[in-house]
Amino acid sequence: MTVDHRQPRATNVTPDLAAASHAELLRRGAERLRRDDPTLSRLLDHEVAYQSHTLPMVAHASLADPSVLSAAGSALANVTAEGYPGARFHPGAAQFDAVERLAVHRAERAFGAQYANLQPHSCSSANLAVLFTLLEPGDVVLSLDLDSGGHLTHGAPASVTGRYFRVINYGLDPDGWISHDQAAELAREHRPKLIIAGASAYPRTIDYVRFREIADSVGAYLLADVSHIAGLVAVGLHPSPVDVAHVTTTSTYKQLGGPRGGIILLGQDRSTPVRTHGTSLEKLMKRSVFPRFQGTPSPAAIAAKARALDLVTQPEFAGTVGRIATNATRLAAALMARDWRVLTGGTDNHMVLLDTWKRGITGAVAESALQECGILANKNRIPGDSKPPLITSGLRLGTNILAQRGLRPAEMDSCAALVDQVLRGVEVLGDKEYRLANNTRDRVRTRVQELCRRYPIPSYQTGYG
Repeated sequence: MTVDHRQPRATNVTPDLAAASHAELLRRGAERLRRDDPTLSRLLDHEVAYQSHTLPMVAHASLADPSVLSAAGSALANVTAEGYPGARFHPGAAQFDAVERLAVHRAERAFGAQYANLQPHSCSSANLAVLFTLLEPGDVVLSLDLDSGGHLTHGAPASVTGRYFRVINYGLDPDGWISHDQAAELAREHRPKLIIAGASAYPRTIDYVRFREIADSVGAYLLADVSHIAGLVAVGLHPSPVDVAHVTTTSTYKQLGGPRGGIILLGQDRSTPVRTHGTSLEKLMKRSVFPRFQGTPSPAAIAAKARALDLVTQPEFAGTVGRIATNATRLAAALMARDWRVLTGGTDNHMVLLDTWKRGITGAVAESALQECGILANKNRIPGDSKPPLITSGLRLGTNILAQRGLRPAEMDSCAALVDQVLRGVEVLGDKEYRLANNTRDRVRTRVQELCRRYPIPSYQTGYG
């Protein structure tokens, strides 16, 4: 199976003048949904309204442009086509072939990659495909500990990766930064076959070059998971691992404004021979997704990825990501000025991690109290956490959507003040139980609504062009 990586060209298909256009099909579908299923239609309308009137200070999401949502709802959802462009196992994939080639080209351009596979349904799927292809059951994996900011698919006990592989965790130094010295020592001791550099709750820059040196010293593969920082990587505000790691994975929705989905990227190691499989890393990664790990891709999702990746290469995206980074720095400083313990004393990316338990508030209480007041942030375990995963001792905040809505560093002081006001107004009754002080909810919700009106989601507004 060979994927054609050339610049995509239009297919020789003449549209039937009697057939509805993509735009007409979507309009007709929306009208029919509203008429024939008003219950579901109202729920979807309520979700749009909720997103418009809530302050999302989350690190795990971004907003998809309406054109991305449109592509995700296209007639490509009707196409079933296992395999890759030019080598499908089903007929009728001519248009999807062109769309997938376009998506691949745009991913390679956005990340400076030499190979891209856009078929994974999520970054978790991408990670599983990579691990279960490069490794055998029982092989040693070296990755960041979950409580130190790692991810479930990096070998956590609750994940299938933690059950099938022998996972050794490196952690953080006393200041909360990744301990490369510990990682190197553990690599020498345990001789892992794969090292993972990546995190879901780590606010500092990851040194991929150092990790590659460690990997090379023990003959291990290096997997870089940039799911949370893909936007920063794409615009050069975080070092890119694409030409450093053997394999790079990412999601398309956390910071890229795309649909739910994942990508596998290869750089200069694409032609590296994999001795145990008798083939190159590129050919192995193709097989890792199909047929080894995943069957049919989602053609409509890949179309949406193509649209989102085109937006990633536009100047407007770089400006937004710049605000994401500067907003996070300002938010961390504003929270520290209000005597909140911010892990590592700041941030290099989009996320800010708070130790709420220092104030006697669990992450679960903090998350619920903020949500009650119209602010979204998620509970998160922190180093040395004594609380279970559904309680936690910390809170993770992020600035992706704030920046997309146009909020700038000056507004981060207001956002920090609102978070502080809510959490100071909490009367803790238990790990999950609390009571808010008089009028806290109403005062904060009023201010949240004011901010949302001043900074609406531009492309979600009536009359937007």
